[in-house]
Amino acid sequence: MTHTAEVFQPLQDDDPRTVGGYRLAARLGAGGMGRVYLAHTRGGRAVAVKVVRSELADNPTFRRRFAQEVRAARTVKGAYTAELIDADPEAVPPWLTTLYVPGPSLTEAVARRGPLPETAVLWLTAGIAEALQAIHGAGIVHRDLKPANVLLASDGPRVIDFGIARAADATAHTATGTTIGTPHFMAPEQASGGEVSAATDVFALGQTAAFAALGRPLYADGPAVSVLYRIVHSAPDLSELPDRLRGLLARCLAETPEARPTPAEVVAWCREELARDADTGSGSAVWREIAGPEVTVPPPVVSPDTAVPPTAAHTLPVTAPTPWTPPSGPVHAQAPGLPGWPPGPEGRRSRRRRPALYAAAGVAAVALVIAAAWSVMEATGRGDDRDDGRGKDTAASAPVTPGPAEKEKTGAGGGATDAEKSGDESGPDGASTAGAGAGTDATDAGTDRAADATGTPRAYGYSGRMLTADNSLRTSDGEVSDDRKGDIRFGCSMAGCELDSDTVVFTQIFGDPGEGTYDTCSMLTANQKPGAHPLAASAAGTEICFRDGEGNVGLLVIQVKSTAMPDLGFVRADMTVWKD
Repeated sequence: MTHTAEVFQPLQDDDPRTVGGYRLAARLGAGGMGRVYLAHTRGGRAVAVKVVRSELADNPTFRRRFAQEVRAARTVKGAYTAELIDADPEAVPPWLTTLYVPGPSLTEAVARRGPLPETAVLWLTAGIAEALQAIHGAGIVHRDLKPANVLLASDGPRVIDFGIARAADATAHTATGTTIGTPHFMAPEQASGGEVSAATDVFALGQTAAFAALGRPLYADGPAVSVLYRIVHSAPDLSELPDRLRGLLARCLAETPEARPTPAEVVAWCREELARDADTGSGSAVWREIAGPEVTVPPPVVSPDTAVPPTAAHTLPVTAPTPWTPPSGPVHAQAPGLPGWPPGPEGRRSRRRRPALYAAAGVAAVALVIAAAWSVMEATGRGDDRDDGRGKDTAASAPVTPGPAEKEKTGAGGGATDAEKSGDESGPDGASTAGAGAGTDATDAGTDRAADATGTPRAYGYSGRMLTADNSLRTSDGEVSDDRKGDIRFGCSMAGCELDSDTVVFTQIFGDPGEGTYDTCSMLTANQKPGAHPLAASAAGTEICFRDGEGNVGLLVIQVKSTAMPDLGFVRADMTVWKD
């Protein structure tokens, strides 16, 4: 941490160049919540931009809680916290910006020089406790206080990432019944899934201070399950702690929350102990030694094709690279002249109003097209053929004809299966299992007649198609190939997970379930270009229209999306193809 190269890593190909109007200068790190980048305000002050992982942003519960915590975090104004200065919980993906703290984390400092001196631990404990006073005063429980979330500036510690863990914690409970946090620094009630309170942070404060004094986790290393078991069922061994710290940390690490001191009491105790060292003047000197020399922060990034001064660079319209492009949809497809995404901070408020206006315009346009089409059909006598007496288009709810892959498995739909053709299978009476004596030619003829009668191609359905990073899906027959040569592929990177294709166009439907009809998908995918479709805004039940290279229109309905662990991610979806 003593050299700039150790702190600021260059941006990689999958990193965005702008987030929320901030031009990113370097990568600071990554964790379970997302990636952190260095950027600058318009006035040139260094800030840290944290971009939330798309897997968390996929969950509506997380987004709602994240927005709540951001509003609360804006009110935290503490000398030992990294102030939140900007955020956009509605962005894809969400992000927030705090003041950049030029100093190593406690984890890095201990790894570099070993356990901290006793005086430095007292300074550290007092600063963290004062930060907790400000955080708890805003109605926030940190939930993930640990050495990695304590930065050592030259004038004292700074606590970061307060409040975000609550949003992730609610998401985890909803999804899996687990708890967000770092096992080595959890409190017993948190490890056992109990009620979390301000006293939970005090327990984590005791563990963090013990880590600084010992140079290792208080409950030792090992599998998370073993560590959590020791936290819940055994008392910590404090015998190796300095005498001046043992009594205070024993109170912080009390099993019951009610027995733990308040942050204010911890501050008062530490200040009293530090007063003994006031005459020697060693306290601040020891702290500066622990924090180390300040690094040189890279300057603000200026657009390469403009000579605008750094203080005005962030007002330029900029465009994020492909991995951070908002999900495709009818609004984006029909408005190629919109400004770059995302806009500068000063335009963010107006941008939030635009989706509703674009959506309203898109709905109106769709309504006009459908109304015009309906009028033409009524004039030609087709309206009566398409009405089932309930005022609904029966083409949207017509029975789906099983595709070739389904016929192989079930023998349904009037076509002969491979087993029938070989004569290896027969029905209960020894007869062939071919349906009604109709072969493949008859089925194809039936498809042509259906298209002539209604103007809509016959729909073929394929259920439960599983896509991973190792296979692909063919739209022609609904088969999943064991290679990546099919029409539709699935993959994940650090930027998120997506569907990809060289020949297929994707457009997600942002509306109520059941809107994915042939007419809708045919219209939304017209005149589009093949490419990747980000899945950050897609969840179970999401409908994604597509059009393949042969002109066939289709619909994917996501049943399960698992992207929390990108290396093991997958999507299972039902597919309907209207074959042209």
